[in-house]
Amino acid sequence: MLDESLLDSPEGLAEADRRGLLRGAAEAGARVRTAARHAAETGIQDLQPDGRPRAILIAGPGAAATQTADLLGTLAGSGSPVTRLAPTGVAPAAGALRWELPGWAGSVDLLLIATPDGTEPGLSLLAEQAYRRGCTVVAVAPARGPLADSVSGHHGLFVPMATAPYDQEEPLAASAPGVLWALLTPLLALLDRTGLLTAPQDALEKVADRLDRIAERCGPAIAAYSNPAKTLAAELADALPIVWTEGTSAGPAGRRFAAALAELSGTPAVVAELPEALAAHSALLAGPLAAGADPDDFFRDRVEEPPALHARVVLLRDRPIGSLTAAPAARELALTHDTPISELEPEPGGELETLAELIAITDFAAVYLALASRT
Repeated sequence: MLDESLLDSPEGLAEADRRGLLRGAAEAGARVRTAARHAAETGIQDLQPDGRPRAILIAGPGAAATQTADLLGTLAGSGSPVTRLAPTGVAPAAGALRWELPGWAGSVDLLLIATPDGTEPGLSLLAEQAYRRGCTVVAVAPARGPLADSVSGHHGLFVPMATAPYDQEEPLAASAPGVLWALLTPLLALLDRTGLLTAPQDALEKVADRLDRIAERCGPAIAAYSNPAKTLAAELADALPIVWTEGTSAGPAGRRFAAALAELSGTPAVVAELPEALAAHSALLAGPLAAGADPDDFFRDRVEEPPALHARVVLLRDRPIGSLTAAPAARELALTHDTPISELEPEPGGELETLAELIAITDFAAVYLALASRT
């Protein structure tokens, strides 16, 4: 159940936010600026690459590395394939995870390491393996850790992760808003230098400005009726989110939203891109999850018995390819099956800006849902 009164209580939200999730979301713009400054101080802006790498490999633990790889792969397009190296191990602990380079990796490939921890022995071993193979290695991680020493000792480029004091107060959630931007920003600057995507310094500044504006619109002091993130969180209470995306940039934003909902609030969600989502989820919407399939029992105990779980479509849109849109068909399918629909579409701007807006609003929504949910 969702405590909607808590959504309009900034003091209550602050007390419930023991992991600093709201602070991380509110300070995302500042985190981008700090990360961009760290990248510049490391010398990324002065790099003169010989050419594009044949392939980009990304390694790191958990959702942060997965989402970083997803975003970079989407933004880079077909320029160079982006592959995440999935870890193996008996537990998701820093000391238990191991990564291996594919057999074909060599001197024409680029290895990116992104981690909010930096103590993983497996990543230090991976940096050593890449050095022996001749791969170029760039890592973003907290400063003064074992990984920093390993990468620097093997002639790689190490960029200190932009951290905040409260990051050390509680274990970092992999989907925490600040973590993504701290890891992603230096890698955007790096791939801009290689020509794989366009992310110059002024574009990163615009991303930071857009994140600041979203923080003003979605912050805890803004009432729910005029706060898109609180509104979305309330709409998703006791619902199964069906996240549909349209447009290249919306895809990774939707996948991140589903991951954040699961990790932060324990809310399961399914995600797919339009137009394929219409076929993939039509049977789901026609089944027992449709709002009309199991109307609310008038005699249900509103205090002790939770309501029946019903689907709610969340449509994230950003510049459909070729100006062709399946949004009208998506709305028709949802409403035909009595399924409510929420829509988010960013304000005009560059690709990075609009992507940042979708991520920021859904990050805030996932955090609000996590903080205001009651068990």
